[in-house]
Amino acid sequence: MNPPAPALDADACYRALQAHDARFDGAFFTGVTSTGIYCRPVCRVKTPRRENCRFFTHAAQAEGAGFRPCLRCRPELAPQAAPWSAQDASALLARHAARLLDAPDAWGDEAPSVAGLAARLGVSDRHLRRVFESELGVTPLAWLQTRRLLAAKQLLADTRLPVAQVALAAGFASLRRFNAAFAAHYGLSPTALRRQGASSPQEGVQVTLGWRPPYDVGAMLRFFGQRAIDGMERADPAAGTLARTLRLGDSAGWVACTFDEAACRVRVRVAEALAPCLPRVIARVRAWLDLDADPAAIHAVLGADFPHAAGLRVPGTLDGFELAVRAVLGQQITVAAARTLVARLVQRLGEPLAEPAPGLTHLFPTPAALATADGDMLGQLGIVRQRQAALQALARAVAGDELALHPGADVPATLAALKALPGVGDWTAHYVALRALRWPDAFPAGDVALHKALGVAGQPRPAQAAEARAERWRPWRGYAVIRAWHGDAAPKPESL
Repeated sequence: MNPPAPALDADACYRALQAHDARFDGAFFTGVTSTGIYCRPVCRVKTPRRENCRFFTHAAQAEGAGFRPCLRCRPELAPQAAPWSAQDASALLARHAARLLDAPDAWGDEAPSVAGLAARLGVSDRHLRRVFESELGVTPLAWLQTRRLLAAKQLLADTRLPVAQVALAAGFASLRRFNAAFAAHYGLSPTALRRQGASSPQEGVQVTLGWRPPYDVGAMLRFFGQRAIDGMERADPAAGTLARTLRLGDSAGWVACTFDEAACRVRVRVAEALAPCLPRVIARVRAWLDLDADPAAIHAVLGADFPHAAGLRVPGTLDGFELAVRAVLGQQITVAAARTLVARLVQRLGEPLAEPAPGLTHLFPTPAALATADGDMLGQLGIVRQRQAALQALARAVAGDELALHPGADVPATLAALKALPGVGDWTAHYVALRALRWPDAFPAGDVALHKALGVAGQPRPAQAAEARAERWRPWRGYAVIRAWHGDAAPKPESL
């Protein structure tokens, strides 16, 4: 096997391991030759001797070298490596391929494959395998296998799902293949791991996810709290909690998060009805809360202009269609007015939750429900005809699989498709790209609040002036937007 690339500074990694430094969580993994186990740098076991440590950039590399995941720090819970990069074309291709393999929503009902991945990226299978292994040190299939095994390990440890359902949810085609892969990689059966990591009964399923500090939890919760829709969302910045309803295919339930700033982690409880979809739920929660951001890389570019905002993250969404609807309804009106419109829409077209939780009673309307909604009824909710046309065109595009709004979607193609819809301009498209597609370089140049924050509001062409000023912030212009909006004297964005 090729050596991991890029090369790690082993001495620096060992110092981070000794300090249990959360800033490096997910940035590398440590394989301990004396135990055959690999760990996160935040693992609280006794620090191994330096000569017994091997360092890997990715979990797949550690498993490819024969190491098993630690049952204590659980590598599957670490923040993922940043998918966006300014490296050369080969590195970008490999990282974008890895990003697609890590995005369950990018594949729908289709099983991920090297052939399908190569077709999406516009390269041959052979070229993709060569570049992927050269840049990341493992084959695409080995990367995917590691992701599936770690997802299964998490389900076994944190849920009471039957092993057969765990295998299916993690992406294995059969229970036999799952058992064989698990035994080959981890040296024990799935049921044996469940006995070792069985959790106590509790309401819903609970997992713990980490982030790299700094993380401004208060700012994130205030953002969501100001936009929370009654019956569908609730946020309590004082208690550090956030919860909302969610639909995934035929499954529906709730997701509740409690932040632990001191430990750099968030405890996530998921309704039992969503447990079979747990890998997809976790991927969406990571994007929703921007848990995989690399603050050091971002602040290195933005710190000179925004020195006191290193902990700010880009608030995401659990449902890209919902975010797009909210962005359209929020055009040219206040956040409070937009909240009222969305709340009415949810009460009228959203389905009641079968097993509600406190303050969480309804699901957001499906694309099909909104696409076929009566215009007079929408008018009674206070939605003007121009917005009705935009919403229904958006809903038809999503319902017909003509438009995908998730982190694995093709950004340029999705931006073009959004702007081709009636009533959707450049601002709305970039706002959706920022929060739903998780594109860190999205830049809604026409935003009035952004113009004021950047001091270009009085210029003849403020959007062009804002874009010119933002050139030095690439590829993190989206984070610069959040920092500009968050300034003490800056006007706040009037959008949901």
